[in-house]
Amino acid sequence: MTSNQVDHAEDWKHTLQRLLPLWGHRNWIVISDSAYPAQSNPGILTLATGADHFLLLKTTIDAIDNSSHMRAKLYLDSEFKLVTEQDGPGSTLYRQTLTRLIEDRGSQTLPHDAIIAKLDESAKQFRVLILKSTLTIPYASVFIELECGYWTSEAEERLRISESKRSR
Repeated sequence: MTSNQVDHAEDWKHTLQRLLPLWGHRNWIVISDSAYPAQSNPGILTLATGADHFLLLKTTIDAIDNSSHMRAKLYLDSEFKLVTEQDGPGSTLYRQTLTRLIEDRGSQTLPHDAIIAKLDESAKQFRVLILKSTLTIPYASVFIELECGYWTSEAEERLRISESKRSR
């Protein structure tokens, strides 16, 4: 086991509580299914939690919501829409439960490889935490990109417009 892979002996809740105050804009947290691979990038910490997927997701989202310095931007694999009950037993109930849990937040759906590319690019400079769950449904991981909690994309756009006007 490498230094960026830890088994569930390290309490994932403690790790989450320890990291969230340090983290912010451009860090990522992934709530993954059990087959998600351990990546070789040293900026990615993988924890095999042994925990239920929705417990991990709800706990993580609640912790982010309770911080004043960040908010969650959610990404889901577009392939998951095509996973049938025959090929992914439990996928129907999973979809229903996930929808209830994140319905107010909105999420962006992208092909799995596109999300992984965003995650890998970010991991070149910023830390990523992967919390592996016990879930055995493919393409069901939830990718959370952390954003600044007190600064919106609209505020950033206004700042950039003002900046470009000043530099003319």
